Amino acid sequence: MHIYGIKNCNTVKKALTWLEENNISYTFHDFKKEGVSEDKLHAWEEQTGWEPLVNKRGTTWRQLSPAEQSAVVDASSANQLMGAKTSVIKRPVIENPKGGIILGFDEAEYTAKLK
Repeated sequence: MHIYGIKNCNTVKKALTWLEENNISYTFHDFKKEGVSEDKLHAWEEQTGWEPLVNKRGTTWRQLSPAEQSAVVDASSANQLMGAKTSVIKRPVIENPKGGIILGFDEAEYTAKLK
């Protein structure tokens, strides 16, 4: 299982703690250190669309100018932003070995999909 996120993100910490408490092994990919490829973003978008991947509730989004925010109108513009500012990606992104991806942390969803 692959987990994508930022180590110091509270939501990622909750997710990793849950995985460890449930003895689920994973490989962690740190956006800050390793970035994210456009191919990876496209693969995720095929499953969720681009909108759920852009975290419009986070600090990074709120720090963008109104012009930068309004420029995110489709997958191409979202990918440009997510590639340049990986902190704007909803975290964590879990590539579920059973299929699909999971965005964010929801204990009930993790229990249903990962156990």
